Amino acid sequence: MNKETRQCVRQMNAMGREGRPFLFLIDYEMEQPLVVPLDELDPKQILYEIEGKSNLPPMVFPSKEQVVFECRPPAFDDYQIRFDGVMAHLKKGESCLINLTQPVEVHTNLSLYEIFLRSKARIKLWFDERFVVFSPEPFVCIEAGKIHTFPMKGTLDATLPDATTRLLNDSKELAEHHSSVELLSHDLRKVAKNVRTERFRYVETIETLRGSLLQTSSHISGTLRAGYVGRLGSAVVALLPAGSIAGAPKAASVEIIRRWEGYRRGYYTGIFGRFDGQKLESGVMIRFIEKQNDGLVFKAGGGITVNSTVQREYNELLAKVALPFR
Repeated sequence: MNKETRQCVRQMNAMGREGRPFLFLIDYEMEQPLVVPLDELDPKQILYEIEGKSNLPPMVFPSKEQVVFECRPPAFDDYQIRFDGVMAHLKKGESCLINLTQPVEVHTNLSLYEIFLRSKARIKLWFDERFVVFSPEPFVCIEAGKIHTFPMKGTLDATLPDATTRLLNDSKELAEHHSSVELLSHDLRKVAKNVRTERFRYVETIETLRGSLLQTSSHISGTLRAGYVGRLGSAVVALLPAGSIAGAPKAASVEIIRRWEGYRRGYYTGIFGRFDGQKLESGVMIRFIEKQNDGLVFKAGGGITVNSTVQREYNELLAKVALPFR
């Protein structure tokens, strides 16, 4: 843990003890964490919405401009090289699940601010026109002595015939989801006791500009030890990187990701959250568009197991490159 992350932990722990509300961001590599008291947050630099709570000023509405959104898919041959590299590690038994992601060039006539305003998502963040997040995936919720997490793994086009049944009966998606639930349960045991799966593999619908997607999630909970509000930062950082966007086992999977993805994720697949003085809610920063040089990249990916096929995973990556509104 570097000095910036240690400082982040100290700040979160201190404000938790004081009951002082704050917002926090932690990037995937844990190199650029940020903690800001809510009463010091400037909506001209950071806008957020978490489970319906937002700092968006009143009477702010998106424009009615027709949306232009285009993407330039990564070359399939390039993706296959990375996929095959990851698959070799999986077949050796070094990991049972690896989350492989890639940056995809996109073009839109909307600003990142406008995308934030229009997006329909449980977890949203706009960061100073540098990046925007519209994530369907909560990370952890801490309230009344309990910690909850909601790993999301498994995606299918909702317009396919019998899509829900096909997704739930897909052996590859089941194995991927099961590995993610096992990993997140293991992670929660680092900070909590009585860890249990409250609900396994329920289906949710995500609306996008291109149509609807089905995704499967689970709900895992645990009981925190007394005095947990003074250890909010310690508890959250102990769970990073989020298991659902890394792999299992985590340490080996993170190293495989570093070797084969070929780029730095930055804030993508990191987390951000809000503490209101009593309750902490957070989300995984997936569904992520970032400004780079003179253009935009949409970072996306999915879980790879030994049962994965390269064409299917490539198609899933591209299916996720979509804006969450119509």
